[in-house]
Amino acid sequence: MGKQYICVDIGGTFIKHGLVSQAGDFLHRGAVETESKKGASAILEKVDGIIQNYLPGGETEGICLSTAGIVDADEGTIIHANANIPNYAGTNLKGYFEDKYGIPCEVENDVNCAGLAESVSGAAAGKRIAFCLTVGTGIGGCLVVDGNIFHGGNNCACEVGYMQSGKGSFEPEGTVSTLVAEAARRKGEPLFAWNGKRVLGEAKRGDRDCMDVLEYMTAVLGAGIANVCYVVNPEIVVLGGGIMGKEYEDLLYPRIRTAMDSHLIPIIARKTELKMAVHRNDAGMLGAFYHFRKRREKVGRNSGK
Repeated sequence: MGKQYICVDIGGTFIKHGLVSQAGDFLHRGAVETESKKGASAILEKVDGIIQNYLPGGETEGICLSTAGIVDADEGTIIHANANIPNYAGTNLKGYFEDKYGIPCEVENDVNCAGLAESVSGAAAGKRIAFCLTVGTGIGGCLVVDGNIFHGGNNCACEVGYMQSGKGSFEPEGTVSTLVAEAARRKGEPLFAWNGKRVLGEAKRGDRDCMDVLEYMTAVLGAGIANVCYVVNPEIVVLGGGIMGKEYEDLLYPRIRTAMDSHLIPIIARKTELKMAVHRNDAGMLGAFYHFRKRREKVGRNSGK
């Protein structure tokens, strides 16, 4: 099969995995449930099993990891993780897998990987300054400048979910979780009976309650994006996450664009593109592959090779 790269995207709900060729094409894809509440050791065990299944398939050049949590990309260590993944903070993924397999491993935050994927070969290809916003159970952000992820002073740049607004923080106000919970509350139905796609589907069919909660979420997102635009002035904002697909683009895009523009001065509104993400479920894995290549090129330069 030739040279291959094992790409794993560790999310709160699913661990997506695949094999990628030297050219960046997927040779295989798959997914398993994360079962994040079992903690870091269980995640390491699952990723271990994925790697072992892929190793016999060809000449493995690297292990490319995208993961939830704040990552020190130099060390390949999780430096902060929320309570959804117990004991994850402090886990050195890079060291663990390099020591075990003797294969180079690079690690990056999942939203940063998604933003890098969109900047290299997706909606933001060819742009110098791109901001990617992912919307799901949480809200994440990534800024890519001249093809490089901007990490900030201590790897915490673009943690936009913590931004403050008049009604609280950007997350959870603008998340799918809040959208779903409010729809269920209005309908007087149990939370498990609802998800983001059902809310958007009902809104598309004209349900007033679902349309109201959708209007609220998109207004929050538009205001948050405008705040980011005032600070970093990106050429383009890319919207990613589970609900930001073609199926609901006509419902979400114009509302977010209108809300965003309503908070921006005209010169910034005119000059800031807004697009939906292209790579969808592959974004984390593909971005991990691009991140691996950039890191290994840097290592090669520093070693004089």
